[in-house]
Amino acid sequence: MKASDIMTKEVLMIQSWATVAEAIALMQNKKLHSLIVEPDDEEDAYGIVTETDIFDGVTAQQKDPEEVKIEEIMTKPCIVVNPDLSLINVAQLFGHTGIRKAPVIKDKLLGIISITDILMKMKVAQLSPSDIVSQKIGEAILHSRVYRDPEDQIAQESEIAWDVVEELESQKAEA
Repeated sequence: MKASDIMTKEVLMIQSWATVAEAIALMQNKKLHSLIVEPDDEEDAYGIVTETDIFDGVTAQQKDPEEVKIEEIMTKPCIVVNPDLSLINVAQLFGHTGIRKAPVIKDKLLGIISITDILMKMKVAQLSPSDIVSQKIGEAILHSRVYRDPEDQIAQESEIAWDVVEELESQKAEA
């Protein structure tokens, strides 16, 4: 498999002159961990701003995100990945450089690839049925309301678990 086979094709970009507050809002809204920074002109390189850049360069420094520009904390130029690069080579590149994601570029921006993309698309043994049930229960609990009283929360989580088991059993019976 190649980088182009698993990359995320929808990439959100931001201008280098935008504020960090704008980047944070976009990242929160779209549930992203990074944004590609658009080149200022055709001769310019792409950049990247990550949640780590924001945390280290703004939050930990107690700077106002409304006052800090992306260009002050971004990485530019950033390491880029050729879409024809094998996943093994992408993994080695990430491992040697310590990066977690990179834009995929060949003449133009095609997508972005991350270690998460690589790990989630790897061919590994399938989960056992009990692992699948545990995963579904965990997801359902994660999206439920959290109670302050531990006894109420345990009761709610037990109810959610039974609902998930019943749903899986009915899906199995239909198949």
